[in-house]
Amino acid sequence: MGLFDEFSQFLETRLEEFLRSNPHLELQALEEQLREQEEDTLKLIADFQLQHKRLEEQILETAQEIQRWHVRIEKAKQANRWDLVQPAQEREASLLRQGNQLWGQMQGINARIQKARELQKQIQSRRQEVRAKAVEAEAAARAASSAQSAPYATTGWNQGASWHAVEGADPLDEQFRRWEAQAELDDLKRQMGR
Repeated sequence: MGLFDEFSQFLETRLEEFLRSNPHLELQALEEQLREQEEDTLKLIADFQLQHKRLEEQILETAQEIQRWHVRIEKAKQANRWDLVQPAQEREASLLRQGNQLWGQMQGINARIQKARELQKQIQSRRQEVRAKAVEAEAAARAASSAQSAPYATTGWNQGASWHAVEGADPLDEQFRRWEAQAELDDLKRQMGR
């Protein structure tokens, strides 16, 4: 395994770990993949529709040719030109086979268009589900993040002061002074006990 392959595998592993620890991002990546698949499916449908239109045009041209040769056959029969009737009938039969083949191809394209549309609807539905789950996961991640940071948040920043130095002592300052004094006393006791 080359250095590039090892590095590539390392990056893939790290990406997978990151996405597992951030499920809302994994869902966003999945939604992006589904969006790309939906675009590809829409392009495929457009290609099929273009093929369908071309086949329709070829079928119409073939039908006009069949009609033209049918008229020629009738004219040759009326004129007793049996030397032209047989080859004209063969040409008409050949055009009929070609028309049937084109018709069959068009039916196949119709089936592909239908399947591609069903696939596009399924992808669209799945994408909406993933989007909803991504929104839920992102909200849960935000809630978890704010819950984790709440104990360390400075809640007094936006609140008015509940004490005033002019009115008297600060209760928090008093607590710290007592604690600090107790710590000094405990330290002196340890030093004297030696």
